[in-house]
Amino acid sequence: MFKGIKKIHFIGIGGIGMSGIAELLINLGFTVSGSDVAENDNVKRLKQLGAEIAIGHRAENVGDAQVAVYSSAVRKTNPECVQAKEKGLPLIPRAEMLAELMRMKHSIAVAGTHGKTTTTSMLATILTEAGLDPTAVIGGKLDIFQSNAKLGDGELLVAEADESDRSFLKLAPIFAIVTNIEEEHMDCYHDLEDIRETFVTFLNKIPFWGFNMVCLDDPNVQHILPQLERRVITYGTHTQAFYRLTEPSFEGFSSSFTMHRNGDSLGRVTINVPGPHNCLNALAALATAMELGVGFEAARAGLSAFKGVQRRAQVRGEAAGIVVMDDANKEDLPEILKADCKAGDIVLFLGAGDAWRQGLKLLELLK
Repeated sequence: MFKGIKKIHFIGIGGIGMSGIAELLINLGFTVSGSDVAENDNVKRLKQLGAEIAIGHRAENVGDAQVAVYSSAVRKTNPECVQAKEKGLPLIPRAEMLAELMRMKHSIAVAGTHGKTTTTSMLATILTEAGLDPTAVIGGKLDIFQSNAKLGDGELLVAEADESDRSFLKLAPIFAIVTNIEEEHMDCYHDLEDIRETFVTFLNKIPFWGFNMVCLDDPNVQHILPQLERRVITYGTHTQAFYRLTEPSFEGFSSSFTMHRNGDSLGRVTINVPGPHNCLNALAALATAMELGVGFEAARAGLSAFKGVQRRAQVRGEAAGIVVMDDANKEDLPEILKADCKAGDIVLFLGAGDAWRQGLKLLELLK
């Protein structure tokens, strides 16, 4: 692949999305270099795998690379971007490199305002446990991989599709999942209708033999359904959903529900993460795996191996009846806490920046 290209440089390599792609390329035999403003766990891991990484952005970091990849957090005025252009190197965004990797396999792109990382991770776990050995690029570190990326020998690749800057339009997956569509990233979109139209464009890129797995519970997904021109499979709690969950229950930090397919009950599913939203994420992963040929029993067994993603409702510890949870997705916290807290519980919300505002908002949502 990439005929004649051997050396690839990543500008902003420490980000969760960039580091995953860099790791795949290292495992594919490419020489990878990169830079970032500070060292983190992602940078340390890539160094251990053989990447040459500089701290700080300088023109000389580009070295003898043949291609430069930049993250969405990097501006074109970055000295390494400027150097790459002056040398006549291809200077490409992260999503374009991901798109090229996805061309190698039968790819599944997971899109949506919330739930992408967990759904991608659940699906990657199911496919792995089913023996399909997928390649995966995830926006968080998955416990069973101990990484945010995995190069598999199987024909499937599952990856997150980032709608925040419209970069998911660069992807050309064969299968797609949409968890929800909300009015976010308004620095990139004009209004909600613009967001909806962009999702329609993305979903209509699926080839005629692929499918779109979409959540029928979401009103904005319902809004765009008449505009979709490819096969659509629905999931959710909605009575009209093809794959449906009923009777959700929550105990501690686990959840369970009954799964149905086209009206037929398949059985009870238990997952090792809390909250109604995670039941929907699990349903999307199970349904997609089944459409790809994994039987229900195998898919359910595979999902039981999912222990979570770092910083997604991750329980860090428990002592004296106090549970410490780490969750980077503040939007999910109200549902998690509503499912797991009882009257009289005390919730302490800690964080950086505007943590106190988020804490007040959280308390208001929990009333």
